[in-house]
Amino acid sequence: MEKTNQSALYKTLPVFMAFYVMGFGDIVGVATSYTKLEFGLSNTLTQTLTMLAFVWFALLSIPVGVFQDKKGKKFTVNLGITFIALGMLAPVVAYNYYGMLVSFTLLGIGNAIIQVSANPLMRDVSPENKLSRNLTLSQFVKAIAGTLGPFIAAFCAVRFGNWTLVYWVYLVISIVTIIWLRSTRITETGNEGRATVMSAFKLLGDRKVALLVLGTFLMVGFDVGMNTNIVNYLRETFHASQEEGSVGISIYFAALMAGRFLSAIMLNRMKSSRMLLYCAVLSAASFALLYFMPGLLAGQIAIFCIGLFTAAIFPLIFSAGLQYMPERANELSGLMIMSVCGGGVIPPVIGVINDSSGLMTASLLLGLCLVYVIFLSLYIIKNKL
Repeated sequence: MEKTNQSALYKTLPVFMAFYVMGFGDIVGVATSYTKLEFGLSNTLTQTLTMLAFVWFALLSIPVGVFQDKKGKKFTVNLGITFIALGMLAPVVAYNYYGMLVSFTLLGIGNAIIQVSANPLMRDVSPENKLSRNLTLSQFVKAIAGTLGPFIAAFCAVRFGNWTLVYWVYLVISIVTIIWLRSTRITETGNEGRATVMSAFKLLGDRKVALLVLGTFLMVGFDVGMNTNIVNYLRETFHASQEEGSVGISIYFAALMAGRFLSAIMLNRMKSSRMLLYCAVLSAASFALLYFMPGLLAGQIAIFCIGLFTAAIFPLIFSAGLQYMPERANELSGLMIMSVCGGGVIPPVIGVINDSSGLMTASLLLGLCLVYVIFLSLYIIKNKL
């Protein structure tokens, strides 16, 4: 038994590291704020960088699912990490607006590939009774990367006068993960009923599927919109420094990390549909507080509450979709991950509104995303999804 546990741990750890590398994509929040400041970009151009990082989820999710059936999940995960590593190298070679365009594009491609392939690979390395735990922990691990990223960037900026040194750190970790995962022997399972592009898109004709996919689309858009505008909010509202604003991003990701950990515990005693409703309502209430906070600390507390209560919303909606059509899990998973492209649609719209009407007016769009999730949660409860 001890040898079996050691073998499972040996195979699981590099896959957890793949999720950690996946979290490197969250560096876009810090990168957009520094890029805007140092290159004098408009809000529209800045948020367009974010679009490049997330549009690939719409283009690649389902094709990557077909690709990994042929080439293998471990190979596909390592391919995604390779793109992440190249994305980290781009700003090192050319730190200018065009270098950042290349970086965000490569990060988006790599993140999309890993998102599609890492979850099923985790299934192959997990004992049957430990899969749910490992999938929950994988999101927790991913959140750790998002939490530490702004701190590392701020440390590099203060200690060495160059925040882009964070890319060197991420590059080294990515290369080590590729070598580690490649050297780990994993027996992969096959899929029953291979999903196709057409079979997946046809599911959108089902009203319930369409509403659920829209929910994940808006929630990812909300999450990225928050991530990329926290610094602007703290600077414009409370005159915080760039480094203080970056700490605000770390607070947000720390809350996401805590929320995902706590949600895994609470779901043992609460129905997922009810928890989704409570999280949506509390998230909307916390978001409304942003407009009334009297100082920097209060604003940071509101940001923490938003991250804490929104942490479980995406996986809860995802779970509702799989429970609704378990026999079409492959297609539904592809659609749900494809909807991550919402992170590349909502922020540019916020940027346009911000340039014309100000950040707090633009933030109303994020509030509408949460309002939709409240109504979606009521719909899920009513229809017993």
